[in-house]
Amino acid sequence: MKLQFSISELSSYLDEVFPQVVNRYRIVDLQQGYARVTQNITQENLRPGGTVSGPTIFSLVDIGMYILLLAHIGKEPLAVTTNCSIDFLKKPTMDEELFADCNLLKLGKTLVVGEVLVKSSEKEALLARSSITYYRPKAQT
Repeated sequence: MKLQFSISELSSYLDEVFPQVVNRYRIVDLQQGYARVTQNITQENLRPGGTVSGPTIFSLVDIGMYILLLAHIGKEPLAVTTNCSIDFLKKPTMDEELFADCNLLKLGKTLVVGEVLVKSSEKEALLARSSITYYRPKAQT
């Protein structure tokens, strides 16, 4: 399936429909079936001990897959996460930039399934692995 947005078009569309995430994430790469999204970590993303919190990693996984989904289906902003499973493999620290490598496994009319690998800027160490499913509600008539 052909991409419906360029990186700049998708970034602008996200700013419009999802203002809560403005300037928190950046789309680094966008290809058919793949997106790379990054998040810079701040103090508010940390838990005691200087470790990046699980909710922060979940947020990166979720927005990364949402970006990949929108890139393929276009202006369907009401798609929602229905399932997400994350394996946390290594503790990331604040001084690392986090990347989500998002891969589309199935793009259905109702369900979209993907895999997201979260890596650090440090030698691209694998920090977390996730499988995630989105639901595409039927368009309102």
